[in-house]
Amino acid sequence: MDRRMIFSGTSNPKLAEDISRYLDVPLGRVRISRFKSGEIYVHYEESVRNADVFLIQTLGDPVNENLMELLIMADAARRASAKSITAVVPYFAYARQEKKDAPREPITAKMLADVLQVAGIDRVITVDLHAPAIQGFFNIPVDHLTALDYITEYLKNKRIHKPVIVSPDAGRAKTAEKLATYLDAPFAIMMKKRPGHNKAKITHIIGEVEDHTPIIIEDMIDTGGTIVSVIEGLIEKGAHPAYICATHPLFSNDAFTKLKHPGIREIVVTDSIALPTTTDDHYTILSIAPLLGQAIRIVDNGGSISTLFRDGM
Repeated sequence: MDRRMIFSGTSNPKLAEDISRYLDVPLGRVRISRFKSGEIYVHYEESVRNADVFLIQTLGDPVNENLMELLIMADAARRASAKSITAVVPYFAYARQEKKDAPREPITAKMLADVLQVAGIDRVITVDLHAPAIQGFFNIPVDHLTALDYITEYLKNKRIHKPVIVSPDAGRAKTAEKLATYLDAPFAIMMKKRPGHNKAKITHIIGEVEDHTPIIIEDMIDTGGTIVSVIEGLIEKGAHPAYICATHPLFSNDAFTKLKHPGIREIVVTDSIALPTTTDDHYTILSIAPLLGQAIRIVDNGGSISTLFRDGM
């Protein structure tokens, strides 16, 4: 008999519980522990034989621990005769290393795709990849979802005065244009250069932002340095305090401190990565559990993932 079984890693158990509740399917019993040496141990405490197994594990901090945990979970399920293994990875790590920008650099995103497949994973479900072309690194199906519909619905209900959608760089221009179309708002593009990792310098702005309320759309917020540079560039051009929207709240190092900038009105993110419970009212967290739950149901029933996307979005 076909069975759908959902198991959670330790990276974001609340999201896994919300997905389980949405699907009305209890989380499977799995024991994950660490040896004194730091090595990871996984044991499924119920049979997964001939089951369609879904492993929910986001790859936020600590990235390498969470990744290794996912690989061991996949290997254990494969050796226990699971019928299929789908990795539900809301945030796909190493996605910023998807090409060589200099000689002798790795293409780590491609390597990670290979490793996941070698571990026995048959399918990947992920959300808002930093570079959509990463889907092509896999020789297995990849369902690339987006949280943009959730973000746009939230912003539409805010009825923001004189909004302007801002792409912090040329790479996010397409997403900014989609959001601008849905909100019937103008959009602008920030041009920047990167002197080093997690560093950015705004060179100029294309578009009118004076006396407008910027809505900055990103796929992730890491250290917050780029966002602060964008905010300060907008303020210099006469813009009002901005809304910051991103799918993945990495918030590395002192990001929370940097994001207490007076030029930021509100930060809208999803729960793709677990955030501290002490997050203040400055933050709005949108749940993507329904999105991932629907995707799991569609994959399990053999439907079309395209039904999860807004027409034209």
